[in-house]
Amino acid sequence: MIASYKYRAYPNDVVELRLNNALDTCRWLYNKLLEECNTSRGNGISPTMQNLQARIVTLKKENPRLNEVYSKTLQMVNYTLWSNIRALSQMKKRGRKIGKLRFKSTFRYRTINYNQSGFKIDREHGTVTFSKIGTIPFDMYRPYSGTVKGVLITRSRDKWYVVIQTEQKVLTSKRDGRSVGIDVGLTSFAIDSDGVVIENPRFYEHSLKKIRKLHRSVSRKQKFSQNWKKAECKLSKVYEHVTNQKKDFLHKLSRYYVDTYATVCIEDLDIKRLKEKGNSTGLHRSIHDASWGRFYSYLMYKAESAGTNIIKVDPRNTSQMCSNCGSIVKKTLSDRIHECPYCGFIADRDYNAAVNIHRVGMEQPFEPVEVIPLHHRNVMQVLLMKQEAPPERRGVVHYTEVIRSS
Repeated sequence: MIASYKYRAYPNDVVELRLNNALDTCRWLYNKLLEECNTSRGNGISPTMQNLQARIVTLKKENPRLNEVYSKTLQMVNYTLWSNIRALSQMKKRGRKIGKLRFKSTFRYRTINYNQSGFKIDREHGTVTFSKIGTIPFDMYRPYSGTVKGVLITRSRDKWYVVIQTEQKVLTSKRDGRSVGIDVGLTSFAIDSDGVVIENPRFYEHSLKKIRKLHRSVSRKQKFSQNWKKAECKLSKVYEHVTNQKKDFLHKLSRYYVDTYATVCIEDLDIKRLKEKGNSTGLHRSIHDASWGRFYSYLMYKAESAGTNIIKVDPRNTSQMCSNCGSIVKKTLSDRIHECPYCGFIADRDYNAAVNIHRVGMEQPFEPVEVIPLHHRNVMQVLLMKQEAPPERRGVVHYTEVIRSS
């Protein structure tokens, strides 16, 4: 498993200038390779990753600026391009409507990738030295573990971050322990089969009034003027704050489930299709704000490092089926209570779904369901949870933000 540890970096003025130049050069290379790829396809020739990799050598003669960037970093630009091409191809195979890859503007290319070589980390002094860039101090407030495979340096507005990628062992799955089913929603963020109801934090909605005001402020100003840049910076700070709130909430909630249960059953949702379904802008925004996909992603990589089993369940009829007798009881989205006319079982709609998810995931037969009182946890109770792994596993993974790699 590949885990990524993100730390705030503090380059000096000279190093920051080199970083910006390297970013601009990598962006130029990405756009150049994409242009040549499109031209080849237009002429009926299928480009390959190897051909474009070889093309970088000749481009160095055409553009001497490429020689100022570490060679492996330039190779990773080509790798990134082909990763994006493969991702689009996979989406097309799944029947999704896709467009073409866009050329990268200055604001859209923000990461330099040093893969396997070209860097040296000094853990004692909290610095990392990049080839052809220089030494950059960073705030290593949490230690990383595992074998270092690469280091990324990324820019977010006027801030820089170092991302250390390490390879870690995957623990064997827990054989014994409790299991749970989780149903995600919009009224509540989640309800599990043990009757715990997690409040939906709605971070974006709480900041929506401020975001709209700042958007109006940006639109009134001349693009790329100093006042426009100041207004744009204020807006991006609000978006960044909302994103950080979501990540903190989802990290702590996913950590709770991974540490508490040996097996977690979740729905195998097609979240992108749910966002595209229907014409309700408010519903699309609410689904996006809930960040179910990010929650599932955090659950899966934490489970992988903790030995917890994640079981994905077909979401078909989990809300319509009676968890007590198995009968199908049709409901609309506005029906929040499950009332079975066949067996008389009455329960919260989402709790009923969570029990069904747990039963299907664990391959259990239908049994009478005990009606239990639901235990509500508000957002603050989740945020007060600890994000770290428990002491017995701290040698395995410490993280700022860990990204599961395929």
